[in-house]
Amino acid sequence: MSSCQRVARPLIQSIHHQQHGLWLQTSTSFARSFSKTSPAQQDGQDGQDGVPPTSTTSATPTPSSSSSTSMSRLDAVAAATESAKLRMQDRLMDPNTTTAHWAERKLMRTGTPPIGSRRRRAALRSSQNVPFEQLPYQCFQEARKILQEDRVEKLQALAKELAKIKRLEETPADQLPGGQRKKDLRLKSLRKYVEELKILVDINDPIVKRRFEDGLGDMRKPIYRHLAEKKWRGLPHRIITQRIKQLHIVPDALPKFDPVADVQLYFRRKKVEPGEILDSRVSEVSPRLKVQVFNAGERLVSVAVVDLDVPNAETDSFDRRCHYLAANIPIAPDKPSLPLGKVNKETQLAVPWLPAFSQMGAPYHRLAVFVLEQEDGATLDVENLRKLYSARDGFSLKSFQDKFPLKVVGLNIFRTIWDEGTAAVMERAGVPGADIQFKHKRVYSLKGPKKARGWEAKRSKPKYKSLWKYSRRIHGMNRRR
Repeated sequence: MSSCQRVARPLIQSIHHQQHGLWLQTSTSFARSFSKTSPAQQDGQDGQDGVPPTSTTSATPTPSSSSSTSMSRLDAVAAATESAKLRMQDRLMDPNTTTAHWAERKLMRTGTPPIGSRRRRAALRSSQNVPFEQLPYQCFQEARKILQEDRVEKLQALAKELAKIKRLEETPADQLPGGQRKKDLRLKSLRKYVEELKILVDINDPIVKRRFEDGLGDMRKPIYRHLAEKKWRGLPHRIITQRIKQLHIVPDALPKFDPVADVQLYFRRKKVEPGEILDSRVSEVSPRLKVQVFNAGERLVSVAVVDLDVPNAETDSFDRRCHYLAANIPIAPDKPSLPLGKVNKETQLAVPWLPAFSQMGAPYHRLAVFVLEQEDGATLDVENLRKLYSARDGFSLKSFQDKFPLKVVGLNIFRTIWDEGTAAVMERAGVPGADIQFKHKRVYSLKGPKKARGWEAKRSKPKYKSLWKYSRRIHGMNRRR
């Protein structure tokens, strides 16, 4: 028996068995059903009644009825499974209790990020949804009583200081020692102390800390601004300060600078880390900024994106170029979003977005995103900005800051290099120079040629011709002598 026959034999046997079983089932279905009455009784009944006899037979179910029953059961199981899947998906898409990685990413894309840490959400999903302030732990409740007493004391001190401020404001300056100057200094000191007391009132409240950790804090309140600034002053502030020193933003762009606002940069829903090298196709569209300030009130800001590494072949140096400039943009602690592509083109946009690019052979380009606060809420003339900086080349941030009442409060930075998509990006933006390649000049040494030294150099004369055969394999020796 060949190998093909050995392989096909089990398959043929199974087919024969299936055909034989089907023939038996068909013959059984067409067989006459048996009755419980005798033939004589059946004949008598036929003669008496003149109607066909009714026999109590036990008929077997047909294949069609059994198949329909099984199909209905399968449909019911499928419907139950589908409903269970939908319930599971709804539970996993809940931002308060989800723990699946894919659900977290999907919620982030839809704009409703998960609340709190994954460990907290897992605990909430398995708990009985008891309110946080009613947790049945005696130690926890006793600690909350102590914190409530401390909060009452702070509120009394706050009311006392507010009364002092009110009395001082109503008192004429000529009745105070030091006059108006001393009165203003005293009011400033009291208001500063009142802001500190507002923070101390809720600094130990566990509900406040829980809401802040869940991302539900109201940034209009001093306590949440204080907690946000404390968090930013940790690792994020150290990273941006390190990038300012590493990438030489100071002194290339500004003589000195210390950021006081958190500026986060997003391209196509991608958060950019400070100093990250981006693909030119990613940075082709205008970014979105998240500018988080930590002092109360709304203010107007200007945004400038500057390329600090534009190569100049004529002077063998680097120039600067303005890639974006906008002014009179309102922001507040509770309104940090700032999409650069959605500013008003008539009253805010001065220089539209130019994609970041670098030519072949050139080093990476540093593109710094500066956020400048307009002092005293001053409004800048956008038409004047267009006349001054529409050429883009030769932009100086220090000159821009000196000409107008501006103060740099925040910064973010990214880098770009020549990649496979840069030529297409430059073509779509109408920027020439994609066919230019920069090359480093070779610098030749000004020193003279070195004389040969060592054993080989000393015995390279014809006098030592008999020894040349021993130096043929020495690297660097001239073999043709």
